[in-house]
Amino acid sequence: MADQPLFDLSSFHPAPGITHVCTAGDSLPLRAHNDALSKYMTDKAGGHKGYEEQGKLLDKARDLIASSWKVSSKEIGFTSSVAEGVSMILESLDWAEGDNVCIDADEYPSLVAPFALKSQRSQDASSHRTPEMRYCTGESMNTIVNNKTRLIAVSYVSYLNGARIDLSFYRALADSVGAILLVDFTQAAGYSPIDASVADFAFSACYKWLLGTTGTAIAFWNQQRQPDWTPGTAGWYSLSMGVARPRWETDRIDVRDDAMCFSRGSPAYLSTYILVAGLEYLNQWATSDIEVHVQTLTTKLLKELERVGIHSTTPRSVERHGASVAVDCAGASEIVDELHNSGIYASNGKGRVRFSFHGYNSLKDVEWIMQVFPGLWKTWN
Repeated sequence: MADQPLFDLSSFHPAPGITHVCTAGDSLPLRAHNDALSKYMTDKAGGHKGYEEQGKLLDKARDLIASSWKVSSKEIGFTSSVAEGVSMILESLDWAEGDNVCIDADEYPSLVAPFALKSQRSQDASSHRTPEMRYCTGESMNTIVNNKTRLIAVSYVSYLNGARIDLSFYRALADSVGAILLVDFTQAAGYSPIDASVADFAFSACYKWLLGTTGTAIAFWNQQRQPDWTPGTAGWYSLSMGVARPRWETDRIDVRDDAMCFSRGSPAYLSTYILVAGLEYLNQWATSDIEVHVQTLTTKLLKELERVGIHSTTPRSVERHGASVAVDCAGASEIVDELHNSGIYASNGKGRVRFSFHGYNSLKDVEWIMQVFPGLWKTWN
């Protein structure tokens, strides 16, 4: 199993002689993206009929994601990035004195920064009420959650070390204090089965395992758990105006009642066309089969690293990790540069080297990593 890539390498832009193991940063582009770009250009030039085609394509993307995430299409929308979506949640909530947000200290900045910066600026200015930030630093999250916790934000799979969390634990924890559970699925979407209904709100970037690009991120609004939620800001696209010219001075301003309210302005249609190409490609396989393939590679690499005495911060159990293997080490930046020179495209940053796999990888990639990486690691560690 995994002796050969699961995906047909000819489906991707050629990278001969390259071991591409940096999907957690950015995936290989599909050749089908060229056709997506061409179709977008045709529709863009097509006047109002072309605009209708763009709308149909957007609906198709929502349907594909909703089916994969086991939710309704109405609950799926798009925003420009995870950070933008999280910021809209922040803006939408009325914060009471003492309310707090609980989050892991090593969480991805897009989940932390909107709340943390707002809290910091409020403290500096002694102005509007904003949440207190409570950080989990190694202990269990339930040690910092209390009856003033308004929101818990988590990544299903960590960008830092590839660790996967038990979302049912966080759902129960949020429910115990009446808090919102906000989940980032970026490091799981595209290779791991997802049931987004566990979250009140969820987001995912699209340029990693989903085989899309930047410019569009998935937004999920759980309308069963949060039926009365509405965004605090809007733009022309997110309003429910109908076809009549608005009378701003007299008419009530209503926001559309689906998750496309996360698109305040025009959706990023081009990146959505490209995303649909990626989603259609991935739909050739059961997501669980992609997960088995990539985790065959992660477990093999973890075993080989352990054999040569290199410690990984990624949990060994497949239930507790995603598609990445991380090694904290000195010289991470230099090591990744040397790996690149050897035809191995890995990720660096935060003092660690990260290898991440997708369906276009195979055990040959693990073998090549083990031929090159240990020697570089020993040079610096």
